[in-house]
Amino acid sequence: MTDREGDWSAPSADVLARIREVRRAGREAVVATVVAVEGSAYRRPGAKMVVDREGGGFGHITAGCLESEVAGLASDVLAAGEPRIERYNLMDDEGDVWGLGVGCNGIIDVLVEPVDERYDPLVSAVEADEPIASLTVLDGDLPLGTRAYYRDEEVEGSVPGWFADGIERLAVRVLEDGGSESVEVAGEAGEATVFADGIRPDPRLLVIGSGHDVGPVVDLAERNGFHTIVVGFRGGVDLESRFPEASEHVSTSPARIGDDVDLAGYAVVMTHNFVDDRLAVGELLGQLPYVGLMGPPERFEEMRDAFEEEGRQLNEGELESLYTPVGLDLGAGSPYGIATSIVSEILAVHNGREPAHLAEREGPIHDRREAELPGE
Repeated sequence: MTDREGDWSAPSADVLARIREVRRAGREAVVATVVAVEGSAYRRPGAKMVVDREGGGFGHITAGCLESEVAGLASDVLAAGEPRIERYNLMDDEGDVWGLGVGCNGIIDVLVEPVDERYDPLVSAVEADEPIASLTVLDGDLPLGTRAYYRDEEVEGSVPGWFADGIERLAVRVLEDGGSESVEVAGEAGEATVFADGIRPDPRLLVIGSGHDVGPVVDLAERNGFHTIVVGFRGGVDLESRFPEASEHVSTSPARIGDDVDLAGYAVVMTHNFVDDRLAVGELLGQLPYVGLMGPPERFEEMRDAFEEEGRQLNEGELESLYTPVGLDLGAGSPYGIATSIVSEILAVHNGREPAHLAEREGPIHDRREAELPGE
């Protein structure tokens, strides 16, 4: 993870890291979180930004429409020591300033709250790289900002039993996919509107290779929220100095990837060495849902023949997980154009999408989550 100070485009992992830093250092700051959206908006529920007392922001919740307005609330929230919810109507053209040319066409609810002890379980989970669900009361029979967490199959927090029972299924759901949603939770003793925020470790991307073309792939992947691990062979290149943006660097040999690297997430093989590529692909296939391989189709056919000569017949599942030539057909030939093609394909696979023009998509750009009541 890289820390881009004051970066509007900082990925979620950087924003969570900033929350951790603020809490550990005892600094005063607030977190603004999108908790509900009606209509269209640039970001979906779960988007966050951190704002210090002076109004300096890190991360973003819109394309720039509301950041300065929300930053102006920081001192008020810190002075009160209590959370608040602000509703911004960006679709009202009759007198509402938020409807005057700000570009979005929706209603956005933003929870603004101090970074205090309620964030400690989240901070510890981020430090341990563990998944956690945060359940925050927005309205109802419990005070605004009442919070519980769910991790290791248990509800944590000083909350009544009806609330803990009501949020458990909801927490499991958002943890499964890292989603966020606001849901009504009800029990015999009370009811509340709850914002459920599933926070998972960033998806891992292994980039196998040490050529200069690895750099743009790592850069774009990191900026798109991937935890990148550059894997080089034979120690001939100082991986850390060549690829400072990467989260991790591993020097190993093609046949030892499985021993030296945790095979989880996605992988791109781009060593430009036929033997190294073949050995790496042989280790990765069957272990990961996506293995991207650089090179023309004929190159893989040669590789497949070599596997068969060694007595290995690739099965249907292994072939389905192999993407070669790697990337989407964008017609780009520059290093960053090629990297954009590769990272775009990985994003599509990760998000379960078939790449297409958004103009051809029916319905909203972002998937909408069905806010069912837990237990229904």
